[in-house]
Amino acid sequence: MTVPSLRILLVGNGGREHALAWKLSSSPHVEHIYIVPGNGGTASLHKASNISSISADNFSALISFAQEKDINLLVPGPEAPLVSGITDYFNQHAPSIGVFGPSAAAARMEGSKTFSKDFMHRHSIPTAAYRNFSDYAEAKEYLNSVAHSIVIKASGLAAGKGVIIPTSKQEAHDALKEIMLNKEFGAAGDEVVIEEFLEGDEVSILSLCDGTGFVNLPAAQDHKRIFDGDQGPNTGGMGTYAPTPVATKEVLEKIGRTVLEPTLKGMREEGFPMVGCLFTGFMITKTGPKVLEYNVRFGDPETQSCLPLLESDLAEIMWACAEGQLGSVGLRISEKSAATVVVAAGGYPGSYKKTIEMQISPVPEDVVLFHAGTAVKDGKLRTSGGRVIASTASAGTLKEAVNKAYQGVDAIQFEGMQYRKDIAARALR
Repeated sequence: MTVPSLRILLVGNGGREHALAWKLSSSPHVEHIYIVPGNGGTASLHKASNISSISADNFSALISFAQEKDINLLVPGPEAPLVSGITDYFNQHAPSIGVFGPSAAAARMEGSKTFSKDFMHRHSIPTAAYRNFSDYAEAKEYLNSVAHSIVIKASGLAAGKGVIIPTSKQEAHDALKEIMLNKEFGAAGDEVVIEEFLEGDEVSILSLCDGTGFVNLPAAQDHKRIFDGDQGPNTGGMGTYAPTPVATKEVLEKIGRTVLEPTLKGMREEGFPMVGCLFTGFMITKTGPKVLEYNVRFGDPETQSCLPLLESDLAEIMWACAEGQLGSVGLRISEKSAATVVVAAGGYPGSYKKTIEMQISPVPEDVVLFHAGTAVKDGKLRTSGGRVIASTASAGTLKEAVNKAYQGVDAIQFEGMQYRKDIAARALR
C-alpha cells in the first residue's frame, strides 16, 4: 500500500484531538494538519494549524475548506459530528477524500444506547441484563419491581455524563425523573436504558478498524469520578493508564473472541461496517468480560495514554483503515507503560469559571501536556473548558510513568485547578 503525502483535516478541540495531532505530526507521511477548531495546545504543534473560523458542525463549509486546501484525509475526533453523518456527507460530496471514521449508521452504536444494547442482544455479545424505556411511567414501574442494583443511562449523546449509578431506590427515582421529565441531558434522555449494575474492573479497548479487520491499542483503565477513591459525580474521565494488568493475555483473547470479532462481523452483516476507532468499554466480572458500552471514536483520556505507546505510524494506519487495507500495515506497541492525569477547572463537573489565565513551566522529558479546555486569548493561555489539560508520561514501569505524570502536573498553574491524586493506585497496589 502506498501512502500519499497527507494533508489532514482533524475535527475537534479536546485533549483527544491534541494527542491525535501530536502523534500524526510525527509521521513522515504527514505534510500538514488543519484542526477545526483546535485549542491552545494544538496551536503550537509542528506541521499543524488551528482553523477557528469554521464550525465543526458546518459540513458544507468543511468540504469547501478541504477542497481549497487539497485535503486527502478527514479525521473526525468527537462523537457528535460522526452521529450527525460527517462521514456520509464527505463520501457523498467529496468522495476523493479518505475518511477515518464510521458512517452515521455505524455511529448509532454510540449515538443510541438502546440501539447498541439491542444489537448486543441480537449477536449474543455478553453485556448486563437490561430494559429500554421511552415511557416514564413504565420505567418508574420497572424500577419499583427490581431488587438488584441498577444503572440508568440516557440513550443519546450526553458528553460522557449520561450514566447514573444510584445507591438507593429513591436516588434511582430522582435520576429517572431528572433524565426523562426534567430533561437534564436534553433529547438524549427521551429514551433510557435501565440495566443491572456490574461489579469488577473497568477496561477500555480502542480498536482501529477498516471495515473488516481490526488491531487493538493497549488496554487502558479510566477513572471516571471526580474525586480520589472513585468518589463524587461521573466526569468525562479524570485520568487513565495503559496497559492495565487486569487485561491479561487470557482476558484479551476472550474479549477478541466473544466481543470484538462478533461485533465487527455483526456490523458488517447488518450493512454498517466499522471504519475508524471502535472504543469498547468493558467490565471484567467474575464470569468474564461484559460490554458496558460502545463508542465510535478515540476515548478521552484513553487516547492520551495509548498513543505514546504506539510505535507504528498512526497516519499510515489511518490511511490504511480509510482505504480498507489494514492488513497491509503492522502494529508495533512499546513495552513501556503510560499514565495520564487530567487537570480540571474548579467546580467541574458542575459549573466552573472560564478564561482563567494559566502558567506552564517546562516539563521533564517523556512528559507531554495535552491541552483540552484551553485557548490563547490576548496572547495569553487561558482555560476554556471543564477538563483543561492533562499530563501524560511514559516509562519502563507503571510506577515511574505515574510519578512522571504527576511531575508534569506540578508544571501547571491556574486558579482553582483540581485533579485526582490516585491515578492507577489500584494497579500499583
